[in-house]
Amino acid sequence: MNLYNLKDSSEQVNFQQAVKQGLGRGQGLFFPETISPLENIDALLAMNLVDRSTEILSHLIGDELSKEMLHSIVSKAFTFAAPVKKVTDRISALELFHGPTLAFKDFGGRFMAQCLAHFKDDGRITILTATSGDTGAAVAHAFYGMDNIDVVILYPKGKISPLQEKLFCTLGGNITTIAIEGTFDDCQAMVKQAFDDQELKKTIGLNSANSINISRLLAQICYYFEAFAQLSVAQRENLVVSVPSGNFGDLTAGLLAKSLGLPIKRFIAATNENDTVPRYLQNGHWSPKTTIATLSNAMDVSQPNNWPRIEELFAVKGWSLSELGYGKISDAETKVTLVEMDKLGYLCEPHGAIAYRELTNQLKDNETGLFLCTAHPAKFKESVEAILGRGIFIPEALAARADLALLSKEFPADFAKVRELLMAL
Repeated sequence: MNLYNLKDSSEQVNFQQAVKQGLGRGQGLFFPETISPLENIDALLAMNLVDRSTEILSHLIGDELSKEMLHSIVSKAFTFAAPVKKVTDRISALELFHGPTLAFKDFGGRFMAQCLAHFKDDGRITILTATSGDTGAAVAHAFYGMDNIDVVILYPKGKISPLQEKLFCTLGGNITTIAIEGTFDDCQAMVKQAFDDQELKKTIGLNSANSINISRLLAQICYYFEAFAQLSVAQRENLVVSVPSGNFGDLTAGLLAKSLGLPIKRFIAATNENDTVPRYLQNGHWSPKTTIATLSNAMDVSQPNNWPRIEELFAVKGWSLSELGYGKISDAETKVTLVEMDKLGYLCEPHGAIAYRELTNQLKDNETGLFLCTAHPAKFKESVEAILGRGIFIPEALAARADLALLSKEFPADFAKVRELLMAL
């Protein structure tokens, strides 16, 4: 698999290099040089998740990994289901929260960890990542206890839910968590600064597990095929997929699935009040505002990292951005939607509710809808219970960590302080 740097096309790498390097020169994202359609989609849809995902990933990655090795990696990474659940006669939910950290990030985080464990040499690796909630837990648990791999996670202090925080800030060992006095965008900016620091990169073997890492995106492609496989032939006709969008990695993966030949009619990018992309699609001006804290905190991102990949994909495929649906949903609308969904018999959380709401706003009479549920409602226990006026079940994965002490350090949004900690590792 050959990939090029979107900011410097002269920098070209293979899959292994892209996984180990994370970002290219000038903080550029790596993008596949070729995306050829898959053959016989129907045969793929008849396979189970692991076998199908192995075929898809082998098609993309090529001979850098044997199919046997890739099957072993996928088998270790995808050990949980991604069921499609009916919500209304025309709308279903793709539940991506049945992994160990109860969020869609488990797919990408675990696949990346297995790839990196396979590719790594005897040197030490330091994973540095920023999280607005779910990435931190998925990455921390995927890499926890791995030899010669340190993980450092930056997150905005007080801007993720208490149970989200407990899930990854109570591990210790090779996992270091830092609560930054700022926003997710501040955390993300410091990760990018670190990758521009050549001395730091070389000294600690720096890598990133954000959705900027190509391995995570490739893994996420697989659950779009899994969702499609679970739908009836009638439901697959004129399928519209609504994606709750913050850093836009999930939507990027869905669009890549479409480019491989998965016949999804169109996508909707559903955001909260941090609506940089909806405004851009409406008026053509890229004008990020100060990030606003919302109920859907994992989407509190004003400068989404993966957007350049989406623009590149549309350009390469000759698609028009006017074909991409979009919309923003306020906290007030999110609350009303959660209550509405609960009355339908479906328990959801703020991110999924935003995707559902925007889907109902835009779905046409002849279309079928699918929206992504990216996290378990219990990860947002306090807000969901307050909105619904009742208690909700807490899965064991969360309950087991709820009373543990936080091990996080607290830093100002100061790269020098973060750099000092990284060098001390």
